Amino acid sequence: MTLPTDPAALQPTRWQRIKTASVQGFHGYANWLVGISWKRFLLLSLLLLVFAGVLKELPPFSWSYTRTVKLPADEIDLPTPPRPPAAPAAGAARPAMPAIRIEKPASGSQAEGMEIVIDAGGVRIGPRAQVASPAAPAAPATPGASAASAPAAGASAAPLVVIRLPPGATSEAVRNAVDEARQAIEQAADEARTDAEAARDEARQASADAASEARRAAAEMRRAARNRVEVHQVSLGEFLPSLAFLWIVASLVIKITYRKQIQAEAQAAQAVETAEAESLRRQVVEARMAAMQAQVEPHFLFNTLASIDHLIEVDPRRASQMQKNLIALLRASMPTMRETSSAGAGTGNGGARDLGRELAVIRPYLEILKVRMEERLATEIDVPEGLLSAEFPAMMVQTLVENAIKHGLEPKPEGGKLSLKAEVVHGKLSVTVADTGLGFGRAATAGTGVGLANIRERLQLLYGPKASLTIAENPGGGTRVTLAVPYRPLEVG
Repeated sequence: MTLPTDPAALQPTRWQRIKTASVQGFHGYANWLVGISWKRFLLLSLLLLVFAGVLKELPPFSWSYTRTVKLPADEIDLPTPPRPPAAPAAGAARPAMPAIRIEKPASGSQAEGMEIVIDAGGVRIGPRAQVASPAAPAAPATPGASAASAPAAGASAAPLVVIRLPPGATSEAVRNAVDEARQAIEQAADEARTDAEAARDEARQASADAASEARRAAAEMRRAARNRVEVHQVSLGEFLPSLAFLWIVASLVIKITYRKQIQAEAQAAQAVETAEAESLRRQVVEARMAAMQAQVEPHFLFNTLASIDHLIEVDPRRASQMQKNLIALLRASMPTMRETSSAGAGTGNGGARDLGRELAVIRPYLEILKVRMEERLATEIDVPEGLLSAEFPAMMVQTLVENAIKHGLEPKPEGGKLSLKAEVVHGKLSVTVADTGLGFGRAATAGTGVGLANIRERLQLLYGPKASLTIAENPGGGTRVTLAVPYRPLEVG
């Protein structure tokens, strides 16, 4: 299988660039959401809803337009215009003639005088009491007036002219009165006829004007109905408030979940950083211990070799025993230094091993010192057989023993005793190194305490608060140092 060598094939595609930009944008928006406060988030959400509500009414999301529609004539529904008032007919009834009465003022008696009545039934002349009732026609007063004065049967119309003559009136007076009444009747009839013709002309003109106005209004209505104007409203932004609400809900979910994710990542990063820091500190401590051991071993080795060289000449047996102890010490300590260094850098357990291997280094070391210090050094090791397989950090007991010899017993002229005891107390493995030397910090060779500080730091890294280092004054004089670690038997592989 051959890989493409074309540079264009190695360039990201457009979809990959879009995907990368989208992921980066999402993470940027999520980080911004997590960074703002809840108060600001609620305020921005409210502003977003208001902005969406206003924006949906503005272009380009909303606009209106007008359109003129021409309808066919059969689809036009027009209202019926009002009908003009009808002109009065030419033969309409004329107004009644005004009544004319010529009478003498009443003198207290209705039987006095004569009365002339002119109405639709003719002219009646007779006594006042008989002519007053139209229902009873009076007998003709004169021969020539009998036919003319006979009223029609059932006539009941109101009299048009009533002339009452006083008693003793002459025929000349009657004729004059009748002529005056006739003239008054003709004049009233002419005036009524003139008024009726004028009213008929006005009514005819008003009817013509009303008809013309109705026709004009109908034409206008027809024209307006034929060319109808329609206004259309187009709205495309109705979805904006709903979209804004969904955006707010999604942002709320992102803000809650992304905050938890960031907190989890921060905690994981902090845990990794803490573990790396502890591992680095452990490596530093182990390096310090290895450096101190490298500084102590050459000095001790040179002194031991010088003692062997001297004893070869004066006491070959003791020189041989010292040489055997040195070989056992080197055989036990060299693997210990290598395992401690590799364990501190690789496994991170600080070089923990069983207590028996620690004693395999300490016993030959004390035997060599006994040869050098002769009767000035006495040792006692009290470790039960069952505790030899218990887990214990490497090189710690050896450091305590070296400090007891170097700063407690060796500077004391008469020397003293060093005892090492191991026991289980309250579920912890307790190892005590006690000496009867000068006491802690009283010798001229007292160090700076770096070795004890390194032991404390190693215990803290390996066991935390479960381990402890205690320094106290020995009741018989000198110093008593106790190391307590959790009791853990190691499985034999």
